[in-house]
Amino acid sequence: MASLCLSIHQTLKPSAAPRARPLSLSFPTSTISLRPSTRRLSTSTTRASYTPTPATERVISIASYALPFFNSLQYGRFLFAQYPRLGLLVEPIFPLLNLYRSVPGASFVAFFGLYLGVVRNTSFSRYVRFNAMQAVTLDVLLAVPVLLTRILDPGHGGGGFGMKAMMWGHTVVFVFSFMCFVYGVVSCLVGKTPYIPLVADAAGRQL
Repeated sequence: MASLCLSIHQTLKPSAAPRARPLSLSFPTSTISLRPSTRRLSTSTTRASYTPTPATERVISIASYALPFFNSLQYGRFLFAQYPRLGLLVEPIFPLLNLYRSVPGASFVAFFGLYLGVVRNTSFSRYVRFNAMQAVTLDVLLAVPVLLTRILDPGHGGGGFGMKAMMWGHTVVFVFSFMCFVYGVVSCLVGKTPYIPLVADAAGRQL
């Protein structure tokens, strides 16, 4: 009887709770590369397509800058008189210049022909119209010193500071016009758009 009670007591005795094992979480040790992709994009998608300026548009643009340059040669007479060798720079265009001056009213005809026939003609590209408008604007600015000379008439006294100021002013105007002519011609030869100071903004607003 005692053995039976002992066995029942051992059966009903709660067993010890199993000891909890620490959880070990293991993550994959994959390496994440933060380096940018070295994929090369094709040239057709990374570079913008370049369309060269047609030769006809370059020729028309170059011819446009001849108008203000021809009309500015009168301002270089004092410079050519002081340095005769500088005349060799413009000597190759003397035949064309003589033909231009032999036509009565050639300056007005060329001015309105360039403005109405090219600038206002939408069949031409903006490249041609912009260069023509720069030439027209520059030609208008070149008329200002002539008007000032006729109003002030510094040479009426036969000399003095007024005459020297007129000579310096004419020389500056001619040098500026010559530099604009060279800059415009070279830029048009390579197919680029020249932006002449004091002229480009006014020309762009007229288009």
